[in-house]
Amino acid sequence: MANLADLVHRAAKTAPAKAALVSGARTLTWSEFDELVSRIAGGLVAEGLEPGDRVGLLLPNSIEFAASYFAVLRAGLVAVPLNYSYTPDEVDYQVSDSGARLVLREADCARLAEHPSYDGEARAGDEDLAVLLYTSGTTGRPKGAMLTHRALLANIDQLSEIDPPVVAPDDVVLLVLPLFHIYGLNAGLALTAAAAATGVLAERFDPVETLTVVREMSVTNIIGAPPMYVAWSMLPDLRDSLATVRLAVSGAAPLPAEVFSSVVAATGKEVYEGYGLTETAPVLTTTLCSKSVKAGSIGRPIPGVDLRLTDDAGDDVEDDDPGEIVVRGPNLFSGYWPDGLDGPDANGWFHTGDVAYADADGDLFLVDRIRELILVSGFNVYPREVEDVITAHPDVAEAAVIGVPHPYTGETVRALVVPHEGKQIDPDDVIQHVAGRLARFKCPTSIEIVNELPHSATGKVAKGKLRSA
Repeated sequence: MANLADLVHRAAKTAPAKAALVSGARTLTWSEFDELVSRIAGGLVAEGLEPGDRVGLLLPNSIEFAASYFAVLRAGLVAVPLNYSYTPDEVDYQVSDSGARLVLREADCARLAEHPSYDGEARAGDEDLAVLLYTSGTTGRPKGAMLTHRALLANIDQLSEIDPPVVAPDDVVLLVLPLFHIYGLNAGLALTAAAAATGVLAERFDPVETLTVVREMSVTNIIGAPPMYVAWSMLPDLRDSLATVRLAVSGAAPLPAEVFSSVVAATGKEVYEGYGLTETAPVLTTTLCSKSVKAGSIGRPIPGVDLRLTDDAGDDVEDDDPGEIVVRGPNLFSGYWPDGLDGPDANGWFHTGDVAYADADGDLFLVDRIRELILVSGFNVYPREVEDVITAHPDVAEAAVIGVPHPYTGETVRALVVPHEGKQIDPDDVIQHVAGRLARFKCPTSIEIVNELPHSATGKVAKGKLRSA
C-alpha cells in the first residue's frame, strides 16, 4: 500500500547525503531525516497506539513537526495538525472532536526519538485516512476534512506533472507557510520530499528575515501566500534578494493585481497564482498551466482534475458567465469526520462553493463565494463562530460578522454589533472580549455599533444588505 511517508524513505535512498531540511543552524540530510522519522514512529508504536488512532501535532514550523508528521503516517496513525496560534479552547475542541489519543509537543518529539527505529511494514496507505484537517464551514464549528494517503499522494503526482516542475530535485524550497495548513503541509513539505529537494524552514514570516534567508540560502522556490508578496513588494532591493528564485507561487487567498504588477516590475519575475481547498489536498488550478500569466487569474486545472462551472440548476454555464466551481479528481477528500458526510457525490463531483468565470482563453478568475467564509491570510474564518463569541458579551444583543477587503491579509473580519436596550458598548471592549477567546486572525479589526440589523423574511440576518451598505 502506498503511504505518504514512503516519500521520505525514497528520498533517503535516492539522495541520502543531500540536505533534506534546514532550520536555522541545524541541517539534516535525507538519510538522517528518514532515521529520525523511523525512531519517532517506533516511539509511537511503543506507546501502544493502534493503526487509525489520531495524533495531534501542536508544533511550530520545525524539523520536529516535519519528522513527527511523517512518523505518525509511517506508524499507520492519523495526523491531526493543530493551529499553533489557537487558544486552548479551540485546540481542545479539535482534540476532543477527533478523538486524538495523543497530542505531540516539542518535548514529546525528543522523548519518542529515543526509541529504536520502526522498521515494520507500513500499517496504512491508499484509502486509509492519513490526515484530519479542521476547516471552517459557514455554520457550526470547524469540521475535520478526511484526507487519505491516496488523496494526498494524488495531488503530489498531479503537481509533479506540471512543466516547468513546481519542485525539482535541485531546488531549495522556502517552507515558511504554516505546516498545520494543507498548503504548506502537502504542496510545500510533501512535494519537497517527493522531489528529494531541500526545504528551508522558517518558524514565522518576517519580511526582512525571510528575504535574508532566501538570499543566504540561495532559495530557488517560494511556496507563498499573498501577505508575503504584499510585504516584500514594499521593501527595497527585492530584485537582488530574489535573484536565485526560479519559481514563485502564491495561493490560499487571491493575490491583489497591483501586488503582482509591483513584484514583476521590481524583479522581472512573475508570481504564479493557484487555487485550492483543504478538501482537495489542496491544489486545483494554477497559472503554471496557462499559456500566459494574467494578473488576477487562478489559471487552469492541473493535470488529473476535472473542473466545471455550473449554474443554480447544476448545468454548465455558457460562454464567460460565472458559475460555481465543481471539481472531480483522485485528490478529493472523503467527506467530513467522522461519517464522511458532504464529500464528493456519487459521480465524484465536489461543489466548492466558489464562483468563477473563464475568459476566452480558458483562464479562470474568481468572482465570489457562495458560502460566507472569510479568508484572512488564507485561513478560514466562519462568521458564526465569531458571532457566538461576540453575543456572549453581556451587553450585546445581536451581532453580524462579514469579511471586508484588506490590503495585507486579503480579507479581514468586520463586526456589526447591536447593544442591549439601555446599554452602551465600547468597540475596543468587544475586540478585547473576542481576543481572549479566539485566535488572533479570527478577531474583528473593526466594530460598528448599530441600532439594528436587516433581516430576511425568515428572521436571518440579511448579510447581502450589510455588504452593499
